[in-house]
Amino acid sequence: QVQLVESGGELVQAGGSLRLSCTASGLNFRDYAMGWFRQAPGKEREGVACMVNSKQSAYYVASVKGRFTISRDNAKNTLYLQMDTLKPEDTAIYTCAAGNMCSILMRPEDYDYWGQGTQVTVSA
Repeated sequence: QVQLVESGGELVQAGGSLRLSCTASGLNFRDYAMGWFRQAPGKEREGVACMVNSKQSAYYVASVKGRFTISRDNAKNTLYLQMDTLKPEDTAIYTCAAGNMCSILMRPEDYDYWGQGTQVTVSA
């Protein structure tokens, strides 16, 4: 049984930082492209960042470029999202996903497994 479990979300002030983690089990983690998605109240889910491995380019949605960094530790089966200079508009539920493709499009249909999400709230 595949499980993706996110952690690290919390309430933070604008300008602050958070690091989200996503720990995977039940799959061969290193074989999967991994992504972070988010969904704010009343808005559609959007891809935030994705990566295949450290040798290939990661992709970011324009609104987080230069502020967020995606990384992974295959030995720990864990995906990370370092979020710096947070803004109120970053408030959302952040979910990690495992799939077969990482592209600039970050299409949800390219991902097979999803976590439950972790809440990030950025106050002004």
